[in-house]
Amino acid sequence: MSETASGFPERQTAGVVPLDLVAREGGLAVMQGILEGRLPGATIAKTLNFWLSKVGEGTVAFTGAPNGEHLNPLGTVHGGWAATIMDSALACAVMTTLSPGEGYTTVEFKLNLTRPILPDSGEMVCEGRIVHRGRTTATSEAYLRDGAGRLLAHGTETCAIFPIDRLMR
Repeated sequence: MSETASGFPERQTAGVVPLDLVAREGGLAVMQGILEGRLPGATIAKTLNFWLSKVGEGTVAFTGAPNGEHLNPLGTVHGGWAATIMDSALACAVMTTLSPGEGYTTVEFKLNLTRPILPDSGEMVCEGRIVHRGRTTATSEAYLRDGAGRLLAHGTETCAIFPIDRLMR
């Protein structure tokens, strides 16, 4: 897979997946389409230099490399970078469980930052997985680790699940 200068894979584009496609295909097929580059990923992922790197039913991973454009005033990577990659992994793990006709949205998420992320930390991986999938809600958990496997953050999320036509009005 070739990459841009920032590390973002060239095969993955950024944009918006049409809701009617999600309604027809279901979440797992859409997430696989994003991984394969047939469908666009979220624009925020390109902005923050992380990308989808693994998809399975109930599980996803994003790989990312924060840099000097993602710093707080003290020179460490802003917690919002970690929160965004974590929310992506947490929510997309839920998305992989959606049947055709279902939509979802994050209701709440919580994360714990366990160590500072530095701008030269290199690539890191955030893996998310389903903990529970019900009819109207799902919960997931995720772990952000650096290249040496050290835990940088962990978190949980609750998503509401509903008929996707509510979003298409």
